[in-house]
Amino acid sequence: MHLVKRLEFIADEQEMHKILAVLDEIGVPGYTVIHNVTGKTPRATVADDLPIAGLGNVYVICCCDESFIQPILEKVRPLLNKFGGVCYLSDAMEIRSINCVAL
Repeated sequence: MHLVKRLEFIADEQEMHKILAVLDEIGVPGYTVIHNVTGKTPRATVADDLPIAGLGNVYVICCCDESFIQPILEKVRPLLNKFGGVCYLSDAMEIRSINCVAL
């Protein structure tokens, strides 16, 4: 086990590619994208019943070394300010699986 930083983004699906481009540019080793995220904010309720695909929200999660955080935030913060969305940062423990070989 080792300590990593966990970044979570909830953003407009049309802007997702910009967030992913930042993660790729910085060299984050991997991320997961979940489409059609629904929920509620202090300003509105986000539904998943939009008649046109691609207009919903996405959830992007990645875990990485702390050295990636500042460069990511410097590039993503302006995107979130311009297009909306949120970012959460927290500590997490990564548990790597070990390949077991039967004896």
